[in-house]
Amino acid sequence: MSFFKKGFSFNTTTVKDDSGESSEAVELPDTTTDGPIVERRKDSVILASGAEVTESQANHRLSLFKKTNRFDPNMEKEDLERIDEAMEDHNVVGEVQIIDEYLENSPYPEVRAAVRNYDEDVPASTIRAWVIGLLLTTIGSGLNALFNLRSPAITITSVVAQLVAYPMGVGWTLIFPDKQFTTFGVKWNLSPGPFNIKEHTLVSLTSITMLTDEAELFQIVVMANATFGGGAGYFIGSFCHDLAAARFNVATDTLVAQKGFYGQDFGWGFGFLLAVTTQCAGYGIAGICRKLLVEPSSMIWPRNLVNTAFMYALHDHSKTDPSRTNGWSISRYRLFLYVFAGSFAWYWFPGYIAQFLSVFAFATWAAPNNVVVNQLFGGYTGLSLIPITFDWTQVTGYIFSPLIAPWHAIANTLIGMVIWFWICTAGIHYSNTWYAKYLPMSDSNSYDNHAKVYNVTRILTPEYTLDLKKYEAYSPLFLSTTFALTYGLSFAAISSVVVHTALFHGEEIWIRLRAPHGSLDDVHTKMMRKYKPAPTWWYLAILVVCIALTMAMIYIYPTHMTWWSVLVAFIIALFWCIPIGIIQAVTNIQLGLNVFTEFIIGYMLPGRPIAMMLFKTYGYITMRQALAFAQDLKLGWYMKVPPRTMFWGQVVATIWSSLVQLAVVEWALNNIAGICSSTQPNHFTCPGGRVFFNASVIWGLIGPQRIFSNGALYQNLQYFWLAGAALPALIYLGARMFPKSNIRFLNAPVIFGGTGEIPPATPLNYLSWGIVGFVFNKFIRNRYRGWWMRFNYITSAGLDAGLAISTIVIIAALNLTNTKAPKWWGNEVVTSTLDAKDKAINWPVPKDPGYFGPAHW
Repeated sequence: MSFFKKGFSFNTTTVKDDSGESSEAVELPDTTTDGPIVERRKDSVILASGAEVTESQANHRLSLFKKTNRFDPNMEKEDLERIDEAMEDHNVVGEVQIIDEYLENSPYPEVRAAVRNYDEDVPASTIRAWVIGLLLTTIGSGLNALFNLRSPAITITSVVAQLVAYPMGVGWTLIFPDKQFTTFGVKWNLSPGPFNIKEHTLVSLTSITMLTDEAELFQIVVMANATFGGGAGYFIGSFCHDLAAARFNVATDTLVAQKGFYGQDFGWGFGFLLAVTTQCAGYGIAGICRKLLVEPSSMIWPRNLVNTAFMYALHDHSKTDPSRTNGWSISRYRLFLYVFAGSFAWYWFPGYIAQFLSVFAFATWAAPNNVVVNQLFGGYTGLSLIPITFDWTQVTGYIFSPLIAPWHAIANTLIGMVIWFWICTAGIHYSNTWYAKYLPMSDSNSYDNHAKVYNVTRILTPEYTLDLKKYEAYSPLFLSTTFALTYGLSFAAISSVVVHTALFHGEEIWIRLRAPHGSLDDVHTKMMRKYKPAPTWWYLAILVVCIALTMAMIYIYPTHMTWWSVLVAFIIALFWCIPIGIIQAVTNIQLGLNVFTEFIIGYMLPGRPIAMMLFKTYGYITMRQALAFAQDLKLGWYMKVPPRTMFWGQVVATIWSSLVQLAVVEWALNNIAGICSSTQPNHFTCPGGRVFFNASVIWGLIGPQRIFSNGALYQNLQYFWLAGAALPALIYLGARMFPKSNIRFLNAPVIFGGTGEIPPATPLNYLSWGIVGFVFNKFIRNRYRGWWMRFNYITSAGLDAGLAISTIVIIAALNLTNTKAPKWWGNEVVTSTLDAKDKAINWPVPKDPGYFGPAHW
């Protein structure tokens, strides 16, 4: 249902002014009052505030809005058509009505469903919020850093922080007195009124801050997200070795790979500098880009809407009007509790009691040793042609809840999934391209020409550089079919996102950069103008300091990096932050720079694995951090938290959590026996660091020139650069030629890069995600809009929170105590197939000559 097709009408009465001229008094709908009166006079209207708006002014303002939103996939077709009609008819009343609706609320149903269009005058930076936030930061980031070294990992998410922070804040209010004190002329209060939503949000985003009331709650969310919302830092993982956990690590993987696998220990100084510069540089970039990534209403950042809906549910227990929610009268708070309890209880079945429910690949159970059946229908290393799962972790494990992403993003991802990982993968694999039949169809390992996992130690010198003679005597590198294809798709995604942004968002970016201050503000941005902004030079100073510290670090320690490679890494992070950020803000899908940065450094500084890890960290992870902080800034925008409070909350939380994580990892690496070995008895095998280590060897030692350059096995993947640049241009031409068609909803970067987590993700993850997304964000959204706007995001929060708590309990209470799952058919059948064993391979290695692949490399 269109925002404008809601039955709004206005009554007109003919009146005469002092000159005797007739005019119309028009009552327009308004979301916050009974309706402002607009008086029409020839070619202008008088607003209730007394301001006069001429038709040309209204038309110009609406024209700017249309230009900045005409390719916006989140704008509904009916809305754009009504704007066109009003402008073509020069209908000043209609134009002003549309402007008023846009200014008084968001044009996006998703935002209207989860974000209030008014601000509450309550403080956010309280002692209560700072104490709770810092406490949660310390506990959450410390536990994440420790359990990131374990397989499977336990991740304390921001949803858990929101859950825990609420009773802590309410309990604080009950314990401490609401009394004002004065210390050295500074007034402060331990418990200034009820625990509020702004405090809660800020603590959850950065897990620390310092003010008071429904604003208090917001503060807590901000702190949690800034410090442990995404798991452990990437800098930890670089010192230790596997692949799936890397996406949750932010900087710790670098340290783990270096110390745990390379055996290099540069000390605490290096670790702290790496952690702080990586994460704080991202914050500086986010602040610089906030005019384009945070302030525009079109930058929705869908994942934030779950946080806002969840916090409103915790703080607002008001009843639901069934006439507006398709007959449902339950409150959002009560619904959350029911969904949370159900999700918590249910996960015990697929997660422990009946594990066959997780990957319900019944075809492979019927033929557990049939290679083709396991390849086509397998859910672990196959194509999942019948994608069935009853496990929310399979649905959300790699791409978050399908209730968050808009349908157009889900549809583009499914288009890419079917084309690349059903059609192309099957064609490539069964034609034996890249010697694919000697290897699994889909996994994240690298192989030698004996179909064994590539043993990187066989090509290393004692100084951890490439021994070319050993490499030539051992084997070239081989990848599974989906793994190799993913590299090509990564190339295409990187080139397509630049072309897509230039064509579809170039005019919008140009208009916003040149527009007078406040001229394009939506309702939320207008309300944020009353607070003192965090000056851009604050963010710029952070970035400059981080670059300077990085320069010093690479020369103080033997990192094998050069000063110009550091600058290139930061330029990559800054340049791609806006195009990739726009895609994520609109679709909730983030494209990665990991392959691109590995590719670039492999050519720039070949044979330097430590330099490769650092370049990847500063080029890719810094951008990821920037987008995470931009998302947090948008959450602060939605919840009306003062920008300066957000700034200091996130900065302090980031620095403190870096120290906490570094201390925990240093302790673990020095005190846990056998850590990072595959046989560690308590499973502290350092999976994220292991992956980072292997990637550094592949890209830093063997190098892209031996894998993708002319004459190499995977050289044809280089054509994906051209395909990535061509497809968005073709889509743009189609959208311009047929402006009223659905072509504008096609998104080339998402088609190429939306499935970027395959492998280790599988088609089962994406297909089940897409099916659930269709049900909620297409079918229910269109047919039961009232229910969807009231309950969709709170349902997502309940499912995610229940799963998170259930997972923590199962791992902590059962896995850590080595308690085995019940032995019965439902738990044994899932591990008995070739699919689950990663053994669904078409051809064995030929006995003569004893290997497969080329004879020379």
